[in-house]
Amino acid sequence: MTGPTGVGKSSLAIELALRVNGEIVGADAFQVYRGLELLTAQPTAEQRASVRHHLVGTWPLEEACDAARWAVAARVCLADIASRGRRPILVGGTGMYLKALTHGLADLPPVDQALRARVSAMELPEAIARLREADIEAPEQIDLRNPARVRRALEIVLSTGQPLASHRQAWQKQGDSGFDGVLLVRDREELRRRIAANVDAMFAAGVVDEVRLALLSAGPGASRAIGFEEVRRLIAGEISEPECRAAILMATRRYAKRQLTWCRNQFSFPIIDLTATPDPIESLILPMETSKE
Repeated sequence: MTGPTGVGKSSLAIELALRVNGEIVGADAFQVYRGLELLTAQPTAEQRASVRHHLVGTWPLEEACDAARWAVAARVCLADIASRGRRPILVGGTGMYLKALTHGLADLPPVDQALRARVSAMELPEAIARLREADIEAPEQIDLRNPARVRRALEIVLSTGQPLASHRQAWQKQGDSGFDGVLLVRDREELRRRIAANVDAMFAAGVVDEVRLALLSAGPGASRAIGFEEVRRLIAGEISEPECRAAILMATRRYAKRQLTWCRNQFSFPIIDLTATPDPIESLILPMETSKE
């Protein structure tokens, strides 16, 4: 179950899990971290008490989690859940993580450390320019505001001499038929309102204090969570709270748009429009029962 942030994946997944004897495995690059419950909109303690969750709020802040490491952990969770006769439900908006699980990852050669050092020393504008020079289509495929993603893409293109897209196409299909999927969407304006409400709610719940504490130990992985840098700047007195809220809102809306585009391009999952579907649970249960038969 995937879709853009704010669409309502978590609550719907919990309702589904209760109906089909299921447990939830998180597929979110930032909800995986322990200590950023508010910032990453993790399920509440009450929600977790109703349905068992895996890979949500479990990864230490100081340790980096990537698609490969998550996929290994997810496979362990899936096997454990199935061994107890329950239904695993993968839930999250990080399409790369889901793709790593269903298709595996391209077999890339190790990056030369001298090349990595040169790329790491580049300022973001220089890295983007160099990436565009080496692969004109690559900048359209990644988040150019994420220095880590830009530098990693540049490493791949320079070390292999091949376009970035060719490596994504090289994913090998591994057990994809074992997964039923669905892409959740909403009316654009409704999604924007939900995202705004979520930003207001996390400030009301104390996200500033949460990030202040996380600053003591967060590594480069956790610190890339949307809103982390904005709240850090608020704490440092570099921006006001209204400016912070506005920046997080804008970043979250942009992220939701990228998520939706990525999932539509990478998966052939049926789409459920939660704005237009009065009872989405029934739309989910029917294909699950059919596949079970």
